[in-house]
Amino acid sequence: MKKYGITPTLVRKGMNNPDSIVDGHSDRKIAQKKLNDHILRIIFEEEKNKSVIVTVYKARRGRYGI
Repeated sequence: MKKYGITPTLVRKGMNNPDSIVDGHSDRKIAQKKLNDHILRIIFEEEKNKSVIVTVYKARRGRYGI
């Protein structure tokens, strides 16, 4: 994560206050947070009363329509 400038604080902000949440594959959800010319995409699963993060990555904003 350090290589791509993704900090734990940024991930928490993306999970706590996403710009959108969309459905992913296999009952997973994707939280999306705008970052300048990129978006942060956080793929997670909901288990009981918690969210389990599967992966996190940055993508170009135009690619996902946000």
